[in-house]
Amino acid sequence: MIPRISFSALLAVVALLSTLATARAASDAEVIRGFNLTVFGAEYSPLGLQSNYVRKFNGPVRFYIQNLATRDRTADVRSFILSLNRLIAGLKVELAPSPARANFIVYLVDRKDYVATVRDKIYRRQTASTPGKCLVRSVFSRSGISRSDAVIVTDEGESLFKRCRAEEILQGLGPLNEHPSLSESMFNDRTRHTSFTRFDRLILNMLYDKRIRNGATPESVQPLLPAVLRDAKRR
Repeated sequence: MIPRISFSALLAVVALLSTLATARAASDAEVIRGFNLTVFGAEYSPLGLQSNYVRKFNGPVRFYIQNLATRDRTADVRSFILSLNRLIAGLKVELAPSPARANFIVYLVDRKDYVATVRDKIYRRQTASTPGKCLVRSVFSRSGISRSDAVIVTDEGESLFKRCRAEEILQGLGPLNEHPSLSESMFNDRTRHTSFTRFDRLILNMLYDKRIRNGATPESVQPLLPAVLRDAKRR
């Protein structure tokens, strides 16, 4: 007897298969294009500074998670952060014992406190713009990223929480730009990915390859990218 499958379950299976098929179809040229679109430029550049160069952390990224929300999701965020040690070669993340020892702070908030937290904790300016449903801000120069701060909303459903958790933390590591054409990337406000996609894992592994240096221009890294991508795929 063939078991009955609900229509919603069937749709979920079809969506999963479609996503996997699309992810497998991403060509080297598409991944390199995604790297260029996300690593160079910045959705929110500090003080409007020119930012068309590589930015990443030079040493260990020391995270501190500050829960300000009614529901404490610290354990979920901690687990995601620590998983990056095995998912991104060349990157080392660790948990800091205090905010003063951290160079990446993640604030977990309820929606009602989002605007106030962004203005008080991130920009320290009461008239600051508060775009998006969650946010990350990185302070950087040609020497690299000196610190990042993310604000993640925890009380508007599991999908938004997971998306914000992955997108803002990953963007704060260096791919600070977004583009609507990147259907397999989280770095695109039009997609609904809630997990660290294979496409984005390749981009982060390319970025943290030692051959890709802070301050490098788009022109200088293009000859390196095919080999860097090949090694990222092998890893």
